Amino acid sequence: MVTLPYLSPVDARQRQADGALMVDIRQTAEFLRERISQSQLYSLGDQANEPLGITLPVNKTVIFYCLSGARCERYAQQIATLVPGQHAFLLEGGLNAWKKAGLPVDVDRTQPLPVMRQVQIAAGGLTLISVVLGYTLHPAFFSVAGFIGAGLVFAGISGFCGMARLLMHMPWNKRSGLNG
Repeated sequence: MVTLPYLSPVDARQRQADGALMVDIRQTAEFLRERISQSQLYSLGDQANEPLGITLPVNKTVIFYCLSGARCERYAQQIATLVPGQHAFLLEGGLNAWKKAGLPVDVDRTQPLPVMRQVQIAAGGLTLISVVLGYTLHPAFFSVAGFIGAGLVFAGISGFCGMARLLMHMPWNKRSGLNG
């Protein structure tokens, strides 16, 4: 198993100032909404998108990050093959730790929330409403909460989330140009 060295946010920021390239491996929508200043996108693990066309430099320090560091750990072996030699690092704690350290982040709130966050909001909201309606109007509304729960279990087991597919086609998600 390949392991890559970690850099703290402060050390990574210093290396960035010295010319290191910050590379975000998250999905396109996440990157467009919020990213480390002067970073580039090389999306890994996003089955809907091929890695976006940047050429990673040879003999230059490259620091990879995701939201919390978990995806970087998951894809460490793949990341290690992208940058030859001893020039690849992982940002410890990811974007969350970078922000907690008070380092510069580019935020574009006009971009939609990531689709999985939209799913969480929609599923949670519908479940909450159906439970309230079940207690106040008619017990049949509890079946809506059950249906949503079953859909979430199915999505977790199969990897297919119908609500996410539906939300990807909503007008606010078309704005960013993510879906063609």
